[in-house]
Parts: sequence; structure tokens; C-alpha cells
Amino acid sequence: MPALTPDMIRALTETLADLTDYLRENPDPAQALALVEPLLDEYTGLPAQFADTLRALARTVQENRDTPRTAHGDLLITELRTAAWELADQHTLHYVLDDLRDLYGSSPTSERESCPCR
Repeated sequence: MPALTPDMIRALTETLADLTDYLRENPDPAQALALVEPLLDEYTGLPAQFADTLRALARTVQENRDTPRTAHGDLLITELRTAAWELADQHTLHYVLDDLRDLYGSSPTSERESCPCR
């Protein structure tokens, strides 16, 4: 795996900001759904990925020998893990996406094919 940099992560968040701006322009719903679909995937979407990221950060901090062993430190680690659980609970958003697809009568395949972003 290539070494990650803060700039790589910033590029990711900038892309999400671009998507938000695009969605605020009221695009065609089928195109909007096609762009958002990967973000809401039950297993690899943002809720699941970010929850895993927070759990991994909590583990990294907890297992580091230089981390002060204090009640405050334990609380911060617990807060990371709690946030991870709350994010993981959002994995059900993919059901909302399914219902929106049904509402617009589109399938994931036809959305991908019609999206001008590819």
C-alpha cells in the first residue's frame, strides 16, 4: 500500500465537497443517485469505512506506548469508539438509496450507464 499523506485525505474531502456543491445545483435525480451510490454501499460506503477508520485510530492511540495512560485519554478513546458505532449504524442508508431508485424507476446499472461523470 502506498504511504498516505494528509494531502491525499484532503483531496478526498474536497471531492466530497464538490459532490455536495453539485447536488445543491439540483441535478437529475438518477445522476445524483449514481454518484451517491458508492458512498452509501452497505459494506464499503462512507458510514462503514469511516467507522472502521475511527476504530483503527482508537486502537492505534490505545496501543501506542507513548500514549499517556490517564482517565482523560481513556475517555477520548471511548468517544472515538462510540462515534464509530454511531457511524456504523448509518450503514442502513443503502436501503434509502434502494427506495429512491424504486421511486425513480431506475436500476443501478442504468444509472451508471447514464452518468456523464464516467
